[in-house]
Amino acid sequence: MAPYLGQAGVGLPDVEYYTKDDARSKEIREKYIQHVANMFKLFDVSPETAEEYAQVVMNIEKQLAAVSNTRLENRDPVKTYNKMTIDNLNNISGEFDWKAYFQNMGLENLDIVIVNQPKFFAGLNEIINSVSLNDWKIYLKWNLLRDAANVLSTPFVNERFDFTGKFLTGAKTMQPRWKRILRSTNGVMGELLGQIYVKEVFPPEAKERAEKIVKSLLASMGESIKNNDWMSDATKQQALHKLSTFGVKIGYPDKWKDYTELEIARDGFVKNLERASIWEMKKEMAKIGKPVDKTEWGMSPQTVNAYYEPTRNEIVFPAAILQPPFFNQNADDAVNYGAMGVVIGHEVSHGFDDQGRQFDADGNIKDWWTKEDNDKFKARSQKLVDEFNSFVAIDTFKVNGELTLGENIGDLGGLNVSFNAFKNTDQYKKAEKIDDFTPAQRFFLGYAQVWAENIRPETLKLRLKIDVHSPARFRVLGPLMNLPEFFQAFDVKPGDPMRNPDEKIVKIW
Repeated sequence: MAPYLGQAGVGLPDVEYYTKDDARSKEIREKYIQHVANMFKLFDVSPETAEEYAQVVMNIEKQLAAVSNTRLENRDPVKTYNKMTIDNLNNISGEFDWKAYFQNMGLENLDIVIVNQPKFFAGLNEIINSVSLNDWKIYLKWNLLRDAANVLSTPFVNERFDFTGKFLTGAKTMQPRWKRILRSTNGVMGELLGQIYVKEVFPPEAKERAEKIVKSLLASMGESIKNNDWMSDATKQQALHKLSTFGVKIGYPDKWKDYTELEIARDGFVKNLERASIWEMKKEMAKIGKPVDKTEWGMSPQTVNAYYEPTRNEIVFPAAILQPPFFNQNADDAVNYGAMGVVIGHEVSHGFDDQGRQFDADGNIKDWWTKEDNDKFKARSQKLVDEFNSFVAIDTFKVNGELTLGENIGDLGGLNVSFNAFKNTDQYKKAEKIDDFTPAQRFFLGYAQVWAENIRPETLKLRLKIDVHSPARFRVLGPLMNLPEFFQAFDVKPGDPMRNPDEKIVKIW
């Protein structure tokens, strides 16, 4: 285990909100400056001084944003993995006393760090002395206020919600206090609550059926690799080897996290969160220099999500996503393969998307592709980038095909791999209709159903900027426009909106 250093320090959701001059970015900056001033006023700072403080904060954050990577730049796993000694780090950022910093973190003999964005720390080196000590104090006070606002008294909570909730996401009403506190508790003691959750909703038979589907999806991915017509045998062998070493976690950890040393008392909610933060930091710091614990989970069982972790080459499916509408142990195979099967195929495909393919079977960054196969992969991926770049999500805001490429590859691959696995089921082979729908139609309906959503315009605009996933609507439309099996199932003819022309159809996995 090694520590990572990454860029941070800005209060807006994306660094480009500081650097772009489009109307939305300007509006966000103006609202943010007023929000910062309002928070300082609540902190008993005079209105005039509060407005000065807000300008100081914006000035510093603008400088930090200017030397930061964009989200797109941060998608490159090679460029964001820079192993350095502390001396190397001091060479690019020596104005900051890294040795004292790490010692105060409890890391006395640290020799190696992984730096995600060297240009940020080089830029920080220039910024440190260009900003006065007094201004740094104002900036740090703001960070404390910003981080604590949601758990302070009602005026702070309301002001924070007015900006981050109402303005940025279009929310009309704040969640009730009990939900907000439950969310905080879940963040601190997720696996403790997870033990209760698993007992309530995840019986052993649900896990067994999910395990069978995962096995069938891994086998289907293997067939996809073997049968694809664009990859050389040499690269196929490497891909199959990587697939054969995939770790799989389903439902909940075999070993639960130990919370014995976490002190919970009745002296206040904020105090408990402070202690939890310190406890968590110490646990993380204690891992440095030790072997990786592969039993650990990156999500709690009650999280409705799943993930592929490239450095461990593993796919993980918490119990909460193995519930309707993603997975229903009482539903037919078509619906489950169209929903949960695609989710599983999606995560498997991440091992071979534009980022995951740069990691080997052991989770190390390593180029195991021939140059010719690498070029073919990029050409196919570019067609997917072009397709999603053409989608208008709202007003003049389009999907960013480059930012969402990995997830779009995951969706497209997941659909292909899951449908091929579904073909091996008795339901598909018997071809009997249910509710007047064929098995293939029910598969695609199951897929579309899990992405039904209501979303406010403000939230959609924000996600287009910061989310590596395409909007839900295009997670359905985009991949299906490339699937001949979908065309056949619903008689989608050439020229129809839901069918790409033959020359634009994309198939990677």
